[in-house]
Amino acid sequence: MTYRRGFHHATLADIAREARVPLGNVYYYFKTKEEIGDAVVDRLLSQVRATLESCEKPGSPKESLCASVDAVVASKDALSKGGCPVGSLCTELHKEGGTLAGKATVLFEKQLTWMERKFKQCGRTADARRLAVHLLSALQGVSLLAHSFHDSELVAGETVALKKWIRAL
Repeated sequence: MTYRRGFHHATLADIAREARVPLGNVYYYFKTKEEIGDAVVDRLLSQVRATLESCEKPGSPKESLCASVDAVVASKDALSKGGCPVGSLCTELHKEGGTLAGKATVLFEKQLTWMERKFKQCGRTADARRLAVHLLSALQGVSLLAHSFHDSELVAGETVALKKWIRAL
């Protein structure tokens, strides 16, 4: 909910209503909205880690990278409806800065580091970081476009091209 409406626009009452719990229950577990933001970042980080772990393909870094692209394809309908949860939350939190914005940066850093390692395993040690930035940027960009146009097929088409690019490296 916070990434669809914006973290700073969501109130604790909005969050309670969305979670279908009494507002008092929200206050019991979270004293501030920042504590909720911290929990959201932690949850998304767990999801990012689980996704990257599921993309590991023994002995085949290119296929691991392609699996990470496939993970985006698997969520193409959700991306076209609500955008990327990670990208949206990071964008929203960085508008005002602060410690929560800094903590959210790890969501992208985790993905970049993983991708960079995979590109290095493909023998692209000199330009691995640049390739990782390119791949993550392309995935985030197509997620944004799919959401803007409400067209999940943009994701499907771009990810086919990205997998061809990865395999051709």
